[in-house]
Amino acid sequence: MPLLNLFSSAKPPDEPLLSQMLKSFSSLLARELSKPERYVMVGLAPRLEMSFAGSREPACYAELKNVGQLPADKVDHLSEVLCDAIAKALGVPRDRIYIEFTNADGALWGFDGGTFG
Repeated sequence: MPLLNLFSSAKPPDEPLLSQMLKSFSSLLARELSKPERYVMVGLAPRLEMSFAGSREPACYAELKNVGQLPADKVDHLSEVLCDAIAKALGVPRDRIYIEFTNADGALWGFDGGTFG
């Protein structure tokens, strides 16, 4: 259900910190979205070639996809929480992070041979 994809030009942490980071994001999303963690997926595509504001300093583009509707006030809060977590985990300044929030129709989200519709 919740899917967080992180695309960053920052160097990822080494193991075991990488595993801890992914687990931390998974727990954060389960808690913030009130979803069972068994359905939360987090991906990291590190060391991408990126430019933001004309600079190649570390940056991050994140996508948060969620089955159901995210109310506007929840999105503001999630943006704050995720920016803080991304900045801390990857060392990317908050003003170099974009986050795209997407509501997904459960009938169009497949899992285990079925959908969430």
